[in-house]
Amino acid sequence: MAKVEVVEVESSSQLQKFIEYPNLLYKDDPNYVAPLTMERKEFFDPKKNPFYKFAKTKLFLAMDGKKVVGRIATCINYHHNEYHEENVGSFGFFDCPDDYEIASTLLKVAMITLKKEGAEKMRGPLNFSTNHECGFLVEGFDTPPVVMMTYNQPYLPKLAEKFGLKKVMDLLALNMSSADPIPDRMQKITDHLAKRSKITVRAMKMSDFDNEIKIAMEVYNKAWEKNWGFVPMDKDEFMFTAKNLKEIVDPDLVLFAEHEGKPIAFVLALPNLNQALKYLKGSLFPFGILKYLWHTKIKNKVSGVRIVTFGIIPEFQKRGLDSLMFVSIYNAGIKKGHVDAELSWILETNEMMLKSAEHMGAKVYKRYRISEIPL
Repeated sequence: MAKVEVVEVESSSQLQKFIEYPNLLYKDDPNYVAPLTMERKEFFDPKKNPFYKFAKTKLFLAMDGKKVVGRIATCINYHHNEYHEENVGSFGFFDCPDDYEIASTLLKVAMITLKKEGAEKMRGPLNFSTNHECGFLVEGFDTPPVVMMTYNQPYLPKLAEKFGLKKVMDLLALNMSSADPIPDRMQKITDHLAKRSKITVRAMKMSDFDNEIKIAMEVYNKAWEKNWGFVPMDKDEFMFTAKNLKEIVDPDLVLFAEHEGKPIAFVLALPNLNQALKYLKGSLFPFGILKYLWHTKIKNKVSGVRIVTFGIIPEFQKRGLDSLMFVSIYNAGIKKGHVDAELSWILETNEMMLKSAEHMGAKVYKRYRISEIPL
């Protein structure tokens, strides 16, 4: 192998290579789904993405001559460090072939970069935070990832482990299918709970989008505030994410629970657009839009959903409301014609949420891992 040189991404052409590298690496992998290049460019643009107000990031390419043979990114998330009172840097967007020399070279560059910034440990993969895609896929390689979940082949976490990265937390993805309907007993229990506790569940009002997003943000930040790795989102960042999802969201799959008019819980399920995006190879042009319409509207390829966010404000937790929301979103998905759902991700330590999901018939089928190493 020729000597690999790691260079920092500084130009638009280098950014293009950084974004497109996984498409080359996984071009023969039937389970890989390329992200839309235009969406990734916007994500990496500090002028458009409010995340960069609270973070310092760097992108790197591993080059063998003129050929890209790997990539990695680093991030100091000042918001995270202040919120959790720790001094950690993260790596993410880590991809390379099954080659320890390339992998270790990239990880060493990331470590040196973060240490120079004063970080005491390196954690990842985070692209760039727990509010974005994160984790090495370590179990469940037999099916494609759902929308906004990471993907890698089995060798990548093994290379990271060989380098010295140790597991700090696993994130679980559970699957539910209409072939295994929720038990009648659960439906009766949740109906009784809603009636007894004066809780109503309603769908999102797209006509009042900005206000609905404000409510969702308040519930989201309260519900998750004590969770491992959580970083609250400010209004600009939450709105940036929401507006990117506005075009694909189905308001009937965004549910709010209210108690005497006060919002107390929020659940968001997204159509699994990866079922259509896999045919686009990352581009909407020149024929991508036609392909997308064919595989969504015409051939109806999008048969699944991903339950992305599920939050209950602290004072209403441990009251059975999680089961009520699970049943409600399940019924909404079935009504829209969806046949399966992924619940992702759930912390392996979140026993209450995992138990509720399993009572609904959901089963763990994928596992993602976040690892760290001292600097």
